[in-house]
Amino acid sequence: MSENANGAQRRGRPGYDQQGILEIAVAAFNEYGYDATSMGVLADRLKLSKSAIYHHFASKDEILDRALDQALSSLERVIDEAEASGGTAADRLDHVLRGAVHVLVAELPSVTLLLRVRGNTEVERNALARRRAFDRRVTELVSAAQAEGTLRSDIDVRVVERLLFGMINSIVEWYRPGGREDAARLADDVIAVALDGLRVPSPAVE
Repeated sequence: MSENANGAQRRGRPGYDQQGILEIAVAAFNEYGYDATSMGVLADRLKLSKSAIYHHFASKDEILDRALDQALSSLERVIDEAEASGGTAADRLDHVLRGAVHVLVAELPSVTLLLRVRGNTEVERNALARRRAFDRRVTELVSAAQAEGTLRSDIDVRVVERLLFGMINSIVEWYRPGGREDAARLADDVIAVALDGLRVPSPAVE
């Protein structure tokens, strides 16, 4: 939640929920595009006056920043947890991929919005910089797994990272909550299709 100059949280007008405004705004950004969604459009969607929205958010950019931070912070926590968990690099990569699928399912609208930003504003550029930093950390995990001999080393690490997250990111285009697969099953499927195909086969036990 944003803070004013005195460090106090902006509470908003009684009767309005900030998170609810954020969710409806993100849905509008995804439907119309961020640039095409004015505060007037949001006010119509929310059936609020623009001044009521401004009690919660100082600007449209602040709404976007909150939504993108929600997705990015969740992804960053996943890789922080993986790096702190120990184990092989392949195990940590497994944790990141599974965690990323769970984040995508739990934060589907915000992740969808993140994947559509193009760097047209400072908020978007900052988000893209954080996303690139996340990608670099995943690439480092892939490289470490190749070096320890738990993943195939004949595929370029950057190609591996892009293919893995290309597959995961594509989920936003077809996944619908409440369908046949929950996040855990979907994560299992991603690992089966992607990571198991990269792992070096274990020696046969005689």
